[in-house]
Amino acid sequence: MSIGDTELSKEAIRNLYLELLKKTILFEIWLEQEARYHHPENLVFAPTQANRTLGIEWPPIAHSMIGRMRMDNLHQCMASVVKENIEGDFIETGVWRGGSCIFMSGFLKAHGIKSRKVWVADSFEGLPPPDPNYPVDKNTNAHLLNYLKVSLEEVQDNFRKYDLLNDQVTFLKGWFKDTLPTAPIEKIAIARLDGDLYASTWDALTSLYDKISIGGYLIIDDYSLHYCKQAVHDFRNQFHIEEAIQNIDGSGCFWKKLKERQVK
Repeated sequence: MSIGDTELSKEAIRNLYLELLKKTILFEIWLEQEARYHHPENLVFAPTQANRTLGIEWPPIAHSMIGRMRMDNLHQCMASVVKENIEGDFIETGVWRGGSCIFMSGFLKAHGIKSRKVWVADSFEGLPPPDPNYPVDKNTNAHLLNYLKVSLEEVQDNFRKYDLLNDQVTFLKGWFKDTLPTAPIEKIAIARLDGDLYASTWDALTSLYDKISIGGYLIIDDYSLHYCKQAVHDFRNQFHIEEAIQNIDGSGCFWKKLKERQVK
């Protein structure tokens, strides 16, 4: 394959595909069309390129709300663990329409990687009601927001639209406290947490952190939300996790796991 007189390398072709996949998942190519599709239950409606870059609005049509900077961060983390041969699968806890996990699947396909899986963990019924065991969440009402409820069937259909629903993708349906402790996941290279609440974040951290390989990444999508941030810091303090937290875009953060910490 060539453009003009310049033959493209396999890596260049792969990067072209992954860049187009990002633009499609984030609906960047047709952003001006989304303004026509405001849903009355969408509480964070502002489809501009600046907001899409930062992931600070709820897209009417796009398959992800994480924005360009957090999507690029996910890409960089996956590329890092592949380059460094860090063992483990990829997982996202809280997937909405599935966009991040679709990109994970596309990344594996583009690189011809068959040895890793993508775990898609969600209730597929929206966020849970506040748990009295976690008083930080007591005043939240996110469980009432129908706009955040996306069914398993719809997410699977979104994977099919990209030809990325395959036997390397596994869905974990249910509340994290019920599904994650017994999920047959051996090792994790990338754990991307997008559960918003204290309880959801805590449940994901306590179930998954031991399984993250040294050199793997823990990504927190909702770090700017005080419920989530408190869970992260309570967890880090309790288990003496000292790796530096790195900012992504003012909303999300991540760190690279450098030391084993037994959290169970």
